[in-house]
Amino acid sequence: QVQLVESGGGLVEAGGSLRLSCVASGTVVSIARLQATGWYRQAPGKQREWVAGISNGGATKYADSVKGRFTISRENARSTVKNTVYLQMNSLNPDDTAVYYCAGRRLGASDYDYWGQGTQVIVSS
Repeated sequence: QVQLVESGGGLVEAGGSLRLSCVASGTVVSIARLQATGWYRQAPGKQREWVAGISNGGATKYADSVKGRFTISRENARSTVKNTVYLQMNSLNPDDTAVYYCAGRRLGASDYDYWGQGTQVIVSS
């Protein structure tokens, strides 16, 4: 089992930046079997959407809506029972307002199956 805890959300003006953190913790085996970590977001009245992801090997992907503005990365000093993934968000606009969720996908799983509790991001115009 893997626990995911997000932090770093808050209120920021349009054009500003925020960095979200996601700490994944668990057993040595469960962390080793974490194939990928991603960020999703859900705005009020909208469906949850995928934002970005990073694989165990470091490959990254982004939704078109955030490409060039958001950067996903992973802490270099990785523990056997914990690792941290970041989402650097620049040039924020009010459309980025949402609850941001960290998600983890186990090795061999077809979809993300671990979820954090979410962190609120509000971008004022």
